[in-house]
Amino acid sequence: MTPPRSRLPAGLLVSVRSVTEAVAAVAGGAAIVDVKDPDRGPLGRASPAVAAAIGAALARGSAWTLACGELADGGETIAAHVDRVVQVNGGAGGMPLAIKAGPAGLDEVGWLRAFRQLAKLLPQPIELVAVAYADWRAASCPEPGRLIHAAGEAGARAVLIDTFDKSGAGLLDVAGLETVVGWDTAGRRAGLAMAFAGRLSLGDLARLGSLVSATLGVRSAACEGGRMGRVEQGKVAELVGTLTEARRVPRRHQETMRP
Repeated sequence: MTPPRSRLPAGLLVSVRSVTEAVAAVAGGAAIVDVKDPDRGPLGRASPAVAAAIGAALARGSAWTLACGELADGGETIAAHVDRVVQVNGGAGGMPLAIKAGPAGLDEVGWLRAFRQLAKLLPQPIELVAVAYADWRAASCPEPGRLIHAAGEAGARAVLIDTFDKSGAGLLDVAGLETVVGWDTAGRRAGLAMAFAGRLSLGDLARLGSLVSATLGVRSAACEGGRMGRVEQGKVAELVGTLTEARRVPRRHQETMRP
């Protein structure tokens, strides 16, 4: 039986830490709002009250996801956090589309075990996104290519490739464009939705136009004042416009190449 496809939309994902930021992200055209606390690491968990408030503000038609730390924190701990967010938010109406938890500190066997355990604990229909880190050595976890393969074995529907060290280089500086495109191709061939993040800039979005079916995530580039600043509607709109135009170019190129 073919596993169901991910419900994550392609487009721009903007990470937010407050209702005000979430509203700005949606107004700027973000396809997904991702709730996190950037003070708590690359996938820092926001408090249940903050996450629930953001989810409630976005419940009508806006896709939102929830960052939940690292799988090494424990499946029961993460699942309990998700349950609290949903309960505060009034049940099914306040559910995120998907949650993410990173692989830091786990080898491939440990990651498979932790991912499968958490997937069983999550309320339906919340999707568990498999996460890989481009700077995998810094995170003491498997290389992204191996995690893409493992994600298929684990029954994942989507993979996010991010950076672990948010004070370091961005995704394209860590891995290079050719490698990122290769990861995207490998994931899509395995039937996985692909997402990429990691200090992506306006220029990076233009360079990643060939990844027409991927979700691209930002925070720093959408903020006035960088990662710890505040998401601004105008910056989000500029990012969305740049990504939209970049994705038109590969399509126009493909059309001109047809016989």
